[in-house]
Formats: sequence, structure tokens, C-alpha cells
Amino acid sequence: MILFILPLFAGGGAERVTLNILTGLHSRNHTVGIIVFNRTGPLLSIIPDGVPIYDLETYTLKKSIIPLVRLIRKLEPEVVFSTLGYINISLLSISWLFPRKTKIWIREANLPSISLPNNSYRRLMPILYRILYRKADKLICTSKRMKKEFISDFLISGEIIEVLPNPVDIETIRKSILPIKYFDRGGVRYIASGRLTFQKGFDRLLHWFSELEDIKSTLTILGDGELKDELTQYAESLNILERVKFVGFCNNPWKWYAGADVFLLPSRWEGMPNVVLESLVCGTPVIATQESGGIREIDEQSQGNSVNVAISAQQFVRAMNEVQIKDRSILFPSLISERYEQKKIFSIVEGWLN
Repeated sequence: MILFILPLFAGGGAERVTLNILTGLHSRNHTVGIIVFNRTGPLLSIIPDGVPIYDLETYTLKKSIIPLVRLIRKLEPEVVFSTLGYINISLLSISWLFPRKTKIWIREANLPSISLPNNSYRRLMPILYRILYRKADKLICTSKRMKKEFISDFLISGEIIEVLPNPVDIETIRKSILPIKYFDRGGVRYIASGRLTFQKGFDRLLHWFSELEDIKSTLTILGDGELKDELTQYAESLNILERVKFVGFCNNPWKWYAGADVFLLPSRWEGMPNVVLESLVCGTPVIATQESGGIREIDEQSQGNSVNVAISAQQFVRAMNEVQIKDRSILFPSLISERYEQKKIFSIVEGWLN
């Protein structure tokens, strides 16, 4: 059994990637299961029938440690897979309590050099990473840049590090695009998507949007989070609320991506941004901050200069001002490299298991 661990079925990119890998392995007849601290969240619906969900009903990591150890000892999985830093550290610190045959695979969701300084425990976490991450049987990175950081900054052996692109179901996304959705006032249609948190930078995106020359332009924001009310109030204070649409969490964001002229990624830190990959599948180009993890690798592999990486706020706004309105009668082809096709990613993971 390959046993995946998440706190809950939240709608974030790390959770979605983890569940994509789970469902992919399940479809290839591997025995999989998932442990959660709380069986709630919008992504619960994508768990295939027949996949066991072990709900610890503990809600927090602290309360989950003992039940987690007991369950892993009982199930004796071949692999335990985790993707969130604080859970990775906890698993590795108690790994001596697990069955000897159980391997621990950890996936890092964000670029450490940018994410750790923004962590609540910014002094402690780098130390724990350096001490504990080397104990993993496999450390999965989302980009070559991330792998280099773990080798140079954390002195982790390259022998346990693998680079695994995020799996993207290109075929399903393309089939799910129509009918296209959009928010239109006659100008450029911008779109952004993600959890409404400090990391994702929607506060600065609203400020940049308020500086645009095109007063008919619109901005659609998909996602929920703790800053929703604060961001709404900020948009009102900037006098742009009538041109900004907060849609909330969306099971099918691809209809919105395809209906936009450009996708905006204002993140303060990322790993390999899944939303960028999915936007490119929808034929929509991207403007992103340079802090957005492996964004330059996506840029190098995408088609037709479809990713614009801005190195400053001024450059980001300039790129927004230069966006041209797309032909609204055309469904544009995918702009993504085939290396992100999920079937190829699942084959790589299968190779590790074999």
C-alpha cells in the first residue's frame, strides 16, 4: 500500500497534486489509501470509490501523532507519502516508530529559500529541514531549482532527490473548457486563482490592477481563504470593486481560465504553480512574479513565449498594460509542454515503486 497523508481535503495546489498522484496510481491497480486529520474539504469529491480514507478526527497535527503511528504500524504500508513541510518534518522525526519496511517519501511544495523565511518559525524550520530531510527515502522536488537548493543550502544528498513535474490531466481539462465563462466590461479580461492568503499576493495584485490604463479591464479571482473580506475591502478602497469579481472556490476553474486574456500569478513564493500549468493547457498565457518557484522552467518549456516572468512590480504592471484582447470566438490550443502530461508522471512514480 502507498499511504498518502493530508490534514484535510483542502483546495490548494499541493493537495490537488497529491490527490492526482493517488488517483493515478489507483487507476493503475496500485493499492492506495489516505490518512486525514479531518475528512472535510472541496477535494474530497475527487477521491475514487474504493480508496480507503482513514479519518483520525483529530483536526491538528499535535493530536494526530499517536493515532498516526498506531495506524501506520497496523497497516504496514510500503510507502508513506507527504507533501506539506510541517507534516514532512513530523513524519521524519517519528519514523523510527514505523515498520522497518515502510519508506517515507516527502514532496516539497514550495521553494525553501523563499517560503521558509516567511514561516512562523523561520529560524527553527531551516534547521529542522537540514537535520531531518536527509532521513527521507525519497525527497521529491517540483523543479531543478528546488533540487539545487536542497543540495547546496541544506546539504541533502542528491541520491535521494527526485525532480517530479506536477501531473496535469491535459485531456480532461481541454474537454472541460466549454462553455467558457468570463467577467467582461469591454476591456482586457485578467484572471487569478489560489487561496486568499498572504503567500498568494492578491493584495499587491489589486494594487497593481488599480494602476492600469485600461479602466474597462476586469479581474476575476478564483479561490477562498482567510483574507477574503480584507481583500474585498481593499478593492473597495482602491475604487475598483465594480471591476473585480471574487468567485470563490471553483470545481472547474478551467472555463474561467479559457475565458481570460491572461492569467496573473502575483505569488510571494511557490513551488511549481499548478494554476500556471492548467492555464497554459487552456491556451491562456501567464504573467508571473519571479518568486513563483519553478516558473522559469515552465517558461523555458512552454510554447510561443507564453509565460512572462516579471522581476519587479513595475515590470508586472507594464506587462499587464501590454496584454492584447484575444479573439473571443476562438478556443485557443494548449501551450503546455507534454512533459507535464499526467500519464508520464504516473509512469515515473511507478518506476520508483518497482
